[in-house]
Amino acid sequence: MDAIVLDEAVGKDDAQASVVSALPASVRVTSGFEDIVRKIADDHSKDKQIIPPSEKSRRQSDSRSMRILLRQLATAGIGIVAVLSAVATWDLYNAAPWTRDGRVRVQVASVAPQISGQIKEVRVVDNQFVHKGDLLYVIDPFDFQVALRGFSAVLDQKRADRDVKELQSERRRRLSDLASSTEEKQVYEGGAIQAKAAADAAQEVVKQAEINLQRTEVRSPVNGFVTNLLLREGDYAHQGTANVSIIDTDSYWVDGYFEETKLARLCVGDRAEVKLMGYSAPIIGHIATVTRGVSVSNAAASTQGLPNVDPVYTWVRLAQRVPIRIAIDKVPSGVPLVSGLTATVTIRDGSDESKTLFQRGRADLGRSLAGLFGADPARPGCIPKES
Repeated sequence: MDAIVLDEAVGKDDAQASVVSALPASVRVTSGFEDIVRKIADDHSKDKQIIPPSEKSRRQSDSRSMRILLRQLATAGIGIVAVLSAVATWDLYNAAPWTRDGRVRVQVASVAPQISGQIKEVRVVDNQFVHKGDLLYVIDPFDFQVALRGFSAVLDQKRADRDVKELQSERRRRLSDLASSTEEKQVYEGGAIQAKAAADAAQEVVKQAEINLQRTEVRSPVNGFVTNLLLREGDYAHQGTANVSIIDTDSYWVDGYFEETKLARLCVGDRAEVKLMGYSAPIIGHIATVTRGVSVSNAAASTQGLPNVDPVYTWVRLAQRVPIRIAIDKVPSGVPLVSGLTATVTIRDGSDESKTLFQRGRADLGRSLAGLFGADPARPGCIPKES
């Protein structure tokens, strides 16, 4: 029986071999390649370990549980990050002591002549730096020189008249009552007193003329920059009318307009960092004063003197802004101070300077949350009270 089966197999192989030999060469190569691939696949299937169905199901269940746990952890982490970001954002924009609404301020000296006259000479140009006492312009002194000489001549005349009358009074005072009556003595004495008063008055007039002559030279009252100079030679200067403006470089300060919700965390003396737009290096200063009043629109009187009260929308309450004056302590090199520049003002708690950044942030957030939940975030003794 086995011999018959073997013969049949051999016969089949011979038949296949004859069929293959009858095919073209390209077809025979392809058929041989397929046989090799089929043999490799059969060998691999024999070597592959067969995993029981129960073990496979357990592995799939563990993998599914792990994926669910990872998704839950990721969701919880995202939620925690979102809550912390929301709290930090609320603290930053609602309670943190900083503002973008800051302005550089300065005092401007408006120079006006104390006499009137034609301008003879201008000694400065626009945007020039001048020191206190430097000459700005000169008013034609001719009229004042003439006035001084005339008043000086009058003074000499008054002094001569005073001297004569004092001598006459002295002589009459020495005479006896028989040579000169008491009435005559009183007349001469009174004339001497009047002459002396006239001489004193003339002397004061001369002093005024001398001062007016000095005032023909108009000088700078401060150290600073001449700005917006429109003055020219030949212009007429009117007494008391300003014609030169000088920015006092010794008087710069910064006004930070803070919302009223942030005042509780501001103290006089706290360190302030001021960053101008376009410059990364901060200007260092400190809180000098806190403004004690802002304008109230409802206080303005309307028709018949009645108060003009604006309607209030209870779901929208805009915080008022209060000016805080920042005294400048240090200006970085290369940062110009120009009045009117926009600045971002950040206040640093003086008691937190020795702490790390994380400790300062935690303390600020704690004070902010305390205010949010009704606690008093104010620091005692921050703003001096009236005495």
